[in-house]
Amino acid sequence: MTERLTFSTDVGSTVLANLCGPLDDNIRQMATILGVSIRRRGAVFTVTGELEAARRAVSALETLAARIVHTGEALTADDIQWFFVGEDDRFRAGKSDEAPFEVELKTRRRDLQGRTPNQRAYLKAILSHDISFGIGPAGTGKTYLAVAAAVDAFERGTVERIVLTRPAVEAGERLGFLPGDLTQKVDPYLRPLYDALFDLMGFEKSQRLMERQSIEVAPLAYMRGRTLNNAFVILDEAQNTTPEQMKMFLTRIGFGSRAVITGDVTQVDLPKGVPSGLKHAAKILENVRGIAITRFNAGDVVRHPLVARIVEAYERAGETDEASRRDR
Repeated sequence: MTERLTFSTDVGSTVLANLCGPLDDNIRQMATILGVSIRRRGAVFTVTGELEAARRAVSALETLAARIVHTGEALTADDIQWFFVGEDDRFRAGKSDEAPFEVELKTRRRDLQGRTPNQRAYLKAILSHDISFGIGPAGTGKTYLAVAAAVDAFERGTVERIVLTRPAVEAGERLGFLPGDLTQKVDPYLRPLYDALFDLMGFEKSQRLMERQSIEVAPLAYMRGRTLNNAFVILDEAQNTTPEQMKMFLTRIGFGSRAVITGDVTQVDLPKGVPSGLKHAAKILENVRGIAITRFNAGDVVRHPLVARIVEAYERAGETDEASRRDR
């Protein structure tokens, strides 16, 4: 049964603009997620749709407006997506006797937390193990949450520096065709780590700490021969390491350090016939004390809803291909 609900707010024009987004993009995304129609005239919102969905929309508008008043920060499309993923988890958790694990990370994003059960388990594993693996498809927050945990540890003084690294493996392109010296050639491979760092710590502070060597972002090859003490170390895109490189990285960990290894075993860019160090490590380290492995799936994707459907389609295709090979 279709219902029409109205929500009005007396927040100022700046808060209203931060809530609605450019050209009301946030409102349109919310309407798409909930399957309702949301029309706005000034500070008055009219929601039309199934009663439960309409109520969720009104509740979301009220909650998000209050959050903007509290934080002073504008909402992004990602914030909207994360909000509804988290809301679904809170609804399910309300039907369970087990309270969800919550952790407050000390970053610029004051509301940052795990939004799905696997994300919460991942954060719990990072905080309680010296070495943690996060394995799963794109968009599940593996890298972002790991960097957030690193920033939190640094801000609290539990580590003296942050080291972020990735293997510089081409995904269908060649380093030799890129302009510049070696540092400029590998910089694009490290860009996702820079992006997460700037978002969580701020550009100027991050740059200042990198100049002081308190934060280091470098290709994996630069890790050889080093021992990393009192550091939070993240190896991203680990599916593109060889078993030898993975062993080299894991044995760099020194006293007072914590390491997080992330990757997607379905997106290996190594030459044909070269085994993935992430796949190899996940097998042989599964039951090693002090090491945690969290596996994500399409249900943990918090990007555009289409990303989850794309991941699911590829997973189904992979299962079909594997079944076909067994039948031969």
